[in-house]
Amino acid sequence: MSLLNLTALRNAPIETEPFEHFIASDVVNPARIDAVLGDYPKVKKGGSFPLSATHGGPLFNQLCAELQGEEVRKVFAERFRMDLNERPTTLTVRGRCRMKDGQIHTDSKTKLITVLLYLNEPWNADGGRLKLLRNGESLDSAFAEVSPQFGTLVAFKNGPTAWHGHAPFEGVRRALQLNYVVDEAAVRRSERRHGLSALVKRLNPFAKAA
Repeated sequence: MSLLNLTALRNAPIETEPFEHFIASDVVNPARIDAVLGDYPKVKKGGSFPLSATHGGPLFNQLCAELQGEEVRKVFAERFRMDLNERPTTLTVRGRCRMKDGQIHTDSKTKLITVLLYLNEPWNADGGRLKLLRNGESLDSAFAEVSPQFGTLVAFKNGPTAWHGHAPFEGVRRALQLNYVVDEAAVRRSERRHGLSALVKRLNPFAKAA
């Protein structure tokens, strides 16, 4: 049985200003929260980890496979009117947030589409809520705010105006980040960068994550 609700992805309203994006709820059935979170990797440090550096259970592995699968690719290609057939993907895993995380930024030019799938219990904190922004100056320019609770997904077309960030938060904050990227060279760069960071964190428990 599929874990992803593709109907929720297809039916979420898409906005074009100030950059193309949509926000979908219940992309993963809320009834599966205990089972999915039980299989989520035990991430003890902040930062992003390549999927290959994590060790989750069967449901987590199924969820990652579905996210990178062809049916999901077709949905994002249709929604953003892009040909993604020859575009590879990267998938990184987050489990904890640090106070320094969430600074306002746009993603690298090698990323065509960014997809964030949140997998947390009901979110009560003020910090850690993703804000989509009109500019890179301040979080006060937010036009949308997303609570990172279980099954919520944010997808946007990357570009110079796709500003986003969140207020500081420290603690458990689970997220899978899927990116469709320009080519295999971008995949290799991502794997090297996140893989090196994961290695440093394993060897030095006091190291700051990249």
